[in-house]
Amino acid sequence: MDAAQVIDLGRESLWIAVKVAAPLLGVALAIGLLVGILQAATSIQEMTLSFIPKLALMVLALVIFGGWQIAVMVDFFQRIFERIPTLFI
Repeated sequence: MDAAQVIDLGRESLWIAVKVAAPLLGVALAIGLLVGILQAATSIQEMTLSFIPKLALMVLALVIFGGWQIAVMVDFFQRIFERIPTLFI
């Protein structure tokens, strides 16, 4: 296995991690921003107010995107396992 293959594998791994994490992080960012704007507009400074909506919407996003995330990761790991016989040649 030469350096180019290692770099390619690392780049692909990072890209898969970004693709899998993006929907959940996007939902968390959006709801956090909306709750922050709501708290600023109403002067409610309760720390736990942002936790429950963020948790509920992240669970909903996981239900919606979970199957796709698993499929992307399974496909990636299958490609990794298919490369194993060619690694030490």
